[in-house]
Amino acid sequence: QMRLVESGGGSVQVGDTLELTCTVSGYTDDNYCMGWFRQAPEKEREGVAALDTDGTRTYPDSVSGRFFVTKDSRKHTLYLRMRDLQLEDTAVYYCAAKKGTTCWFTRPYEYTSWGQGTQVTVSS
Repeated sequence: QMRLVESGGGSVQVGDTLELTCTVSGYTDDNYCMGWFRQAPEKEREGVAALDTDGTRTYPDSVSGRFFVTKDSRKHTLYLRMRDLQLEDTAVYYCAAKKGTTCWFTRPYEYTSWGQGTQVTVSS
């Protein structure tokens, strides 16, 4: 059973940079792709990044150029570096994983393992 634990959230100001971490345990096979999602109050969960097993990264327009996803396979850890944070980036951020080589940030229903989330609050 794969277990995901996010960390690194916090309160920042507009324009700041923050890096989230997602530690993966319970699954040593690297044949899984991963994504980052967020959910703001009274809004649907939305994908903000996806990372395929071949290193392909995809992002929605809302965060492209500001968010960057990386993975350290040796440490089984996924990162999301967020720069130039805006008020609308305030949300609970989740990492997720699914077996296979390709992940889509537009398909949260395909992910089988989720972390508990970490709060990111951006203020002016």
